[in-house]
Amino acid sequence: MNVLFVLTSHDKLGDTGKKTGFWIEEFAAPYYTLLDKGANITVATPKGGKAPIDPSSDTEDTQTEDTKRFKQDKASQAVINNTKKLSDVSAEDFDAVFYPGGHGPLWDLAEDKTSIELIETFNEQEKPIAFVCHAPAALKNVKGANGEPLVKGKKVAGFTNSEEEAVQLTDVVPFLVEDMLKRNGGNYTKAGDWKVHVVQDGNLITGQNPASSNKVAEMLYAAVK
Repeated sequence: MNVLFVLTSHDKLGDTGKKTGFWIEEFAAPYYTLLDKGANITVATPKGGKAPIDPSSDTEDTQTEDTKRFKQDKASQAVINNTKKLSDVSAEDFDAVFYPGGHGPLWDLAEDKTSIELIETFNEQEKPIAFVCHAPAALKNVKGANGEPLVKGKKVAGFTNSEEEAVQLTDVVPFLVEDMLKRNGGNYTKAGDWKVHVVQDGNLITGQNPASSNKVAEMLYAAVK
């Protein structure tokens, strides 16, 4: 099983002067879930090279077994420090694609033409496409075969407006994931803040928040199987 992980290259949190990037848990939990099941994982970013880690995901209170494992794992760190360039990968070579979140994707992956085309190709090939937390931002400009937004009429989840409010970034982000998914015609669903919530509609799998990342990976694995 060959799985492509797509991470953000964006590291600036709007005009705050603070850093952002991808959320460690949302990479580490699915990465190890799939790796331990024997998957071959390739990691790509729009710019290639080192993927930026969101410093907020590297604090004492955000640590999990998977993030601790990542901190000890030189091989996985090397993967993050040497990602492939997104334009150099092809959907043909993979069975599924997974997009971890963090706030970075709101700025780059939401608008990145290569990423948009890649998701559309995976979808055309009826392969599983999975996103967690802020990563559904990457679906903003993705169209289905009918030319309509890919999420239109589909059950979807993603970071909620109330969760964004809780982290006090509502006025910093370029758009809210929940609002965008609804605006694009998605049948948006959610659980309570920070609770595990994942939905699957056809080959599209979406999770609400960091806590949902492991379940997204489990469902992705089952979908490929």
